[in-house]
Amino acid sequence: MGTLRAGFIGCGVIASAHASALHGLREAGLADVEIAVVSDSDSERADRFGRYFGATSVASIEELAADSDVVYVCTSTQSHFQAVRAAAAAGRAIFCEKPLARNLDESLELAAVAVAAGVPVQVGLVLRTAPVYKRLEDIVAGGQFGRPMAAIVRDDQFFPTQGHYASTWRSDVTIAGAGALLEHSIHDIDIIQACFGSVEFASANLGFFGDNEGIEDSVSALLRTTSGLSISLVSVWHQVLTRPSTRRVEVLFEEAFVSFEDDFTGPLNVQTSAGTESWPCPPPAWIIDVPIPSGERGLAVRPYIAENRDFIDAVQQGNPPAPGLDEAVAAHRVVDACYRSAGAGGGPISLAS
Repeated sequence: MGTLRAGFIGCGVIASAHASALHGLREAGLADVEIAVVSDSDSERADRFGRYFGATSVASIEELAADSDVVYVCTSTQSHFQAVRAAAAAGRAIFCEKPLARNLDESLELAAVAVAAGVPVQVGLVLRTAPVYKRLEDIVAGGQFGRPMAAIVRDDQFFPTQGHYASTWRSDVTIAGAGALLEHSIHDIDIIQACFGSVEFASANLGFFGDNEGIEDSVSALLRTTSGLSISLVSVWHQVLTRPSTRRVEVLFEEAFVSFEDDFTGPLNVQTSAGTESWPCPPPAWIIDVPIPSGERGLAVRPYIAENRDFIDAVQQGNPPAPGLDEAVAAHRVVDACYRSAGAGGGPISLAS
């Protein structure tokens, strides 16, 4: 196909992470792609972004889509549909950040537009490529410690309207749709289903400690998979600015206790009757060798390298990119069930209903 021209709709911190990953992949000779054209509702930000990555800044997303081969949708959640529709109308492959939309119905509408256009779509559920989760998925599938009996996931970060996130829109329910569960823990729900299977029942309670109407900052959810596994998920947006985005995962198997706190490389702490071991989960050497900026773009870039290479490879080889719309919509269905449960007093909601 030759060099792919990547267009970025939205030029904030997550766009910078993806663009830095693409630039590094190109420099390493691992992806034939260039960042060609960018657009943002803030024209000055688009201009700065374009200058940094050597791209042209344009005002119209339709113009951007016409001048791109692949389109990255990195806007606020409310704007995803418009951007996806423009890219799909131009027949472009799409990388869309999570969540797809502000609620399940909008997510289904967005997915239908892309499917009708016949364009490939990958969704930014980045934990799918993290070495530590891939190792956990292998442990579950291989059965080396027996069956998983219970799992606990705790996800917390400071409220992402400050610090390097600087995304004030996440406090506005009309733009974000909801809070910690939809905006951040959709990652957790996606990786739970990737590792343990589909969620069959969900119940949840929400907390609203801030002054942001409709934006929950505390979530306690109980999920049950089709295999009968119970999973407890706690997600919090707090005000501890010295604390980074952190996940702690604990899984009790029949013959082992497995836990970790770093959601990229681990290590996995594995306790069995024979004792306790620490299992490193390093990324492939090629990821370490990719040159990236030294942190000035806001987010750690290295966790985003594999998913970007996967997307570009899939487009150039004519394969369906993954995770795609099916996986994203499946996560939205669980999020929706949690919100319905919370609205009805916290009782279990069947995903079949």
